[in-house]
Amino acid sequence: MNNEKIEEIEQGIYLLDGKGNGCNSYLIRASFRNVLIDSGLDKNFLSLRERLFSLAMKVRDIDLVINTHEHLDHIGSNRYFQESSFIAAHRLAATKITLGDHYVTLYRTRDLNEVPLHVHLWLENRFLFDLGSHQLEVIHTPGHTSGSICIYESTTRVLFSGDTVFAGGTLPYIAESGSVGDYINSILRLDARKISRIFPGHGEISKDPEQDLSQAIVNAKKFLEGKRDVSISPFRPPSLLTFPKKQLENRWANVKGGREYNTDLPA
Repeated sequence: MNNEKIEEIEQGIYLLDGKGNGCNSYLIRASFRNVLIDSGLDKNFLSLRERLFSLAMKVRDIDLVINTHEHLDHIGSNRYFQESSFIAAHRLAATKITLGDHYVTLYRTRDLNEVPLHVHLWLENRFLFDLGSHQLEVIHTPGHTSGSICIYESTTRVLFSGDTVFAGGTLPYIAESGSVGDYINSILRLDARKISRIFPGHGEISKDPEQDLSQAIVNAKKFLEGKRDVSISPFRPPSLLTFPKKQLENRWANVKGGREYNTDLPA
């Protein structure tokens, strides 16, 4: 048994924190079904499997895997679940995952016989999963990527935010298929919800959702205005972490003078 974190953060809801550059995964043991939110990096699968074992569960006990978006650190271990579990993602993420759009997903196993990823359920906004003890509502929140979703659990009023909202309201990396304008609109819609806590894809749990959502909007607007005092999240899809810091900063280059993001990152 490894010593990675397992924490029951609500009744029947477990945080399996991300190892290295991987994302946080969340396990929901509901009365009808078992759901895993984000499978994490491919290379972290053995760690994830061990933590499931520690909860007296096997891979085949997971009925449904929901991906909050299409980046490799959230979908990488799907390949180990897709033969026994349903895989679900927003339709705009599903197209990129199933067609192997590596430019956006950043996912490539480099196996000699690469296993194609499948998405069995192509989700839309307001899709609802009734799990008996838990109700999961899908909220389409484009911004970080076009296919980003948050998942709202109505009985506990918690939000699984993927890479849309982080503790402290730091601005996430806006990826190739994303948009800062869409991001602001998504946060405004989330801000209308009654949310008790936010469970993000990386980092600490948000215990002050109202403040963090407000700060996220402030940071996004500052970014569009070209201001330098923007609080930006340090979390990036792993393949971007190998690039020099200066190139990452250039990718987020100022939009003053009508310039778009600098495209000088290696392919």
